[in-house]
Amino acid sequence: MRKFQGKVALITGGNSGIGRATALAFAREGAKVVLAARQVERGEEVAREITDAGGDALFVRADMARASEIEALVKRTVDAYGRLDCAFNNAASVEGNFSLTADFSEEEFDRVISVNLKGVWLCMKYELQQLLRQQPSGGVIINTSSVNGLGGALRGALYSATKSGVLALTKSAAQEYAPQGVRVNALAAGGFQTPMLETVLNKVSGGKREMKDAVEAQWNRFIPLGRVGRPEEAAEVVVWLCSDAASYVTGHSMIVDGGLTTPWR
Repeated sequence: MRKFQGKVALITGGNSGIGRATALAFAREGAKVVLAARQVERGEEVAREITDAGGDALFVRADMARASEIEALVKRTVDAYGRLDCAFNNAASVEGNFSLTADFSEEEFDRVISVNLKGVWLCMKYELQQLLRQQPSGGVIINTSSVNGLGGALRGALYSATKSGVLALTKSAAQEYAPQGVRVNALAAGGFQTPMLETVLNKVSGGKREMKDAVEAQWNRFIPLGRVGRPEEAAEVVVWLCSDAASYVTGHSMIVDGGLTTPWR
């Protein structure tokens, strides 16, 4: 029997990268999948990819900076499938990267905080309410953080601050809701082959192919495994953390970075 047969999984940022890979992985294991993002076309493509393979999936457009849309997203999930078992809060913005700490505008700060930190909290808020009121109660929440959130990053203060905040939210909620059967963990992700990473590399290299290749090669030299990760490798970690195999794991920050941060952990 597949590990998530009859279970319901909600994935934000589910239209590309790690979110897409995780949606496909949950579907492969029998879960009914709800994926959410702002970009409708790509989100609907992922949902079709799942249903064409015999799975059960639903795409819902939602902006992670808007509480009403997140509340509606959770409600739509329950209306469609009856409950919620696993939630992967994965949507994020890299706006503000490559700026010095004093150079962000207040508007930039507010936008990134709204999506990367407040958005995760809002997802948790409505997901937790549902996990506690359903019968049987309980479930699992995974929040995407970053290795940048483990200690900050040069020219990445704003992004790092939000991802550090995600770790604190995760650990706090894990302690608060463990008695009610809810586990909460974080994925502290390193570099993965995603559109987000492409955006970062293009910005660093000025869009020049040779420089982009050189930057990527230099980055790979810092990673003990010698390469950036595949989205599917992150997805397998998320699926494991949500599974019964991880039933005694909560409040954990699972670092998945090919060994990049090993010297500083």
